Amino acid sequence: MLRPDYPVGTERLVLRPFEEGDLDDTFAVTDGNRPLYIEPRTREEAAKPLARWSSQRELTEPGQCLVLAVVLEDRVIGKVELTWRSREQGEIGYILNEEFRGNGYAREAGRQMLKFGFDHLGLQQIIARCDPSNEPSRRVLERLGMSKVEEEDLYMYVMLADEYRKLK
Repeated sequence: MLRPDYPVGTERLVLRPFEEGDLDDTFAVTDGNRPLYIEPRTREEAAKPLARWSSQRELTEPGQCLVLAVVLEDRVIGKVELTWRSREQGEIGYILNEEFRGNGYAREAGRQMLKFGFDHLGLQQIIARCDPSNEPSRRVLERLGMSKVEEEDLYMYVMLADEYRKLK
């Protein structure tokens, strides 16, 4: 079970549940982006998942997903998520506003999600999926210490608990 004490601070960021007032920033994160899993394309479409995300504050059983706002200086610049796939496996994902990419924020937020999965849920494996054409996202996953294990329509990256502990 994972019940973070919010807000969760990293070196430069705050991770917290989404709030109703995050709509404009959330739309800025997803506007013009075509991430792996289709995100809202209009402001109105962005409001729909925002309500769902704001209620996802904990993980109590496999099958659930924790989606958190990535906040820099009181502005939501992205979202990061941890899906609890099974007792042994999780999956992370992230997306940042284009304006804030290239500064290590995705890696910093991703590192916290790995910590949640391995240290708090006791997972043995965490995966991430990436479009092969998304070079910046592939670099983030590699800088997190994840290894590419499959190549088809998507790249899949994996990290085992033992590998995570060696990086700590």
